[in-house]
Amino acid sequence: MAKPNTRQELVDYCLRQLGAPVLEINVADEQVDDLVDDTLQYFNERHYDGVEKMYLKYKITEDDINRGRAKGTDGVGIVTTTGTTNVVGFGTTTFNFYETSNYIQVPNSVIGVEKIFKFDTSTISGGMFSIKYQLFLNDLYYFNSVDLLTYAMTKSYLEDIDFLLTTEKQVRFNKRQDRLYLDIDWKAQTKDTYLVLECYRALDPESFSQVYNDSFVKRYLTALIKRQWGINMMKYSGTRLPGGIELNGRQYFEDGQRELDDIKQRMSSEYEVPPFDFIG
Repeated sequence: MAKPNTRQELVDYCLRQLGAPVLEINVADEQVDDLVDDTLQYFNERHYDGVEKMYLKYKITEDDINRGRAKGTDGVGIVTTTGTTNVVGFGTTTFNFYETSNYIQVPNSVIGVEKIFKFDTSTISGGMFSIKYQLFLNDLYYFNSVDLLTYAMTKSYLEDIDFLLTTEKQVRFNKRQDRLYLDIDWKAQTKDTYLVLECYRALDPESFSQVYNDSFVKRYLTALIKRQWGINMMKYSGTRLPGGIELNGRQYFEDGQRELDDIKQRMSSEYEVPPFDFIG
């Protein structure tokens, strides 16, 4: 099938590109399964179509608050690193580091977190007695009572004040941990409140079958299978078959590796989101 929609159809397509069923592709099914997994992982981590931008909601629990509030003295949720080091002229020094477990678990499909939407603790934009509420109540009692430019400038000024008085909360995330660390004041958090994460989630090919028909996935998996075919056949290099045909597994390997290098080069220029400039 020219448009594979399942894992097996993708494998069959790639094998046909290499000559099956006319030729026998000397690659085990277990090896092909591993190569499919490698292809999907590379597609999810590097290709701009391999992820989707998501807004995930998380409810804070009592366990999250207790874990985030834990101090280095009570031993709750603490990671302790102890060791010794030799300092020239000062003898042996013992060190102890304490780290609170101020994190929340995120699904393993999340590969990147952009930000947590701002914790609104400012009096400028929240509540009945906020400046924003009073501005609408007193100055915008009928349409066109205030010039839009003046209103926009006032709002920008209020946002500047809010930015200076209410700092952005810092977050840390590593996709290999499945943990989102929140460097916030956990004492100020309450149970059953929600956090909204702006993040990127890897596409699940079982839910979105068009991943199997992606042109990059098909080319990359075909090249991987060709290289594996060459690796398997290299031990028979120099073997002559009836009719004077000589097996050359290294040629298959080199061809597959060259195709992979070309695809990875094109990945950085055509399929990846380019890095953004940082100013300031």
